Amino acid sequence: MEYPFSVVIQWLSDFLLPLIRISSMIMIMAGLGAKNVPARIKMGLSVVVTFVVVPVLPPSTFTNLFSFEMILVVIQQMLIGTAIGFASILLLNTFVLAGQILAMQTGLGFASVIDPSNGASVPAVGQFFLILATLLFFVFNGHLMMIQMVVHSFDVLPIDGNWWSVDHYWDIVTWGSWMFTTALVLSLAPLTAMLVINMSFGIMTRAAPQLNVFSIGFPLTLVAGLIIIWATLGNFVSQFEFQWLKMIELMCSLVGCSP
Repeated sequence: MEYPFSVVIQWLSDFLLPLIRISSMIMIMAGLGAKNVPARIKMGLSVVVTFVVVPVLPPSTFTNLFSFEMILVVIQQMLIGTAIGFASILLLNTFVLAGQILAMQTGLGFASVIDPSNGASVPAVGQFFLILATLLFFVFNGHLMMIQMVVHSFDVLPIDGNWWSVDHYWDIVTWGSWMFTTALVLSLAPLTAMLVINMSFGIMTRAAPQLNVFSIGFPLTLVAGLIIIWATLGNFVSQFEFQWLKMIELMCSLVGCSP
């Protein structure tokens, strides 16, 4: 059995180019894109997903694999996959930022751990929120939604050498402001409670100057911070669900689908 050169090139184009877009998303997406996940696991999962979805993808119209234009097409596929995966990173970083704000305001910022996703030292409260958000991400089938989005992107953004418009990149940039806004809203109730507690210590110091507010107030502030975080933890799921819907809207605007 003989295969013409054009058939082999078409098969390589139909497999390799989608593999670049899918692997770029998996390498950076929430949960699977962490540094503690081996690169072999990520690449193996990318190959398996590509083999599964290639039969349902439209044939690639770009077959000039041995040219300079091929480099530009590869960069384009990497940008599209990275943008889709980066949306899930923004989702998790919203709650990491909220945890860091709470840790710094309650005095819990002294307890720091190493974040395995980026290798940086973060407060333990932020890492706790990151673990909760990651678990909810998989509970909401976020990994399946990401695969669905990247597969749908091949219908809206086929592999033909055409580039995204600037508006798509601007949507990702402007969504960063929404991340900071949501993190502040998530930590607003605990911050208000801590403000009342600190004002109470100020009144106590004014009424009884002989009290050592530093030796009394600091441990009470830590305990009060833990209690407030525990009391407001019930809003975590609702906030995650709201932020999850906003992330779906962002990805739909990137790949051109209806949420």
